[in-house]
Amino acid sequence: MQLPKYSYKINESYLDYEFISKGPNGRIKKIVHFGKIGENIFNIGFGDLDEKTGQLSDIVVTNNNDSRIVLATVASAIHDFMLHYPKAIIYARGSTAARTRLYRLGITNQWKEISVHFNIYGLKDSKWEKFITGTAYEAFLIQWK
Repeated sequence: MQLPKYSYKINESYLDYEFISKGPNGRIKKIVHFGKIGENIFNIGFGDLDEKTGQLSDIVVTNNNDSRIVLATVASAIHDFMLHYPKAIIYARGSTAARTRLYRLGITNQWKEISVHFNIYGLKDSKWEKFITGTAYEAFLIQWK
């Protein structure tokens, strides 16, 4: 994607991506983590790094006025991760319904480019279906085409 994004550091396993959000609330360390939950299935976790505990917090609201750049950075991390794990399926769900909606809007806004490289599925009424723009979903699956 040709959207502005932050540069990030990647660990050796390509499971953790770290970057800094910059805005009116300062410099905030963000983490994108891919955790294996099944055979070639990974959960994507994303949020602020709690400096005290060293843990990822996906419930903090940063309000750093850079959400588009942050989402583009997460999308870039997904793309990079898939280059290293091409058979992976990524499970994505926001920590709240509002965040899941934000992810859906991000997918919708970049659908033309995303749909060239990825198959996206949405969970609706306990069933997976091919992603349809404008449809509310509870979670998403992402895989290479």
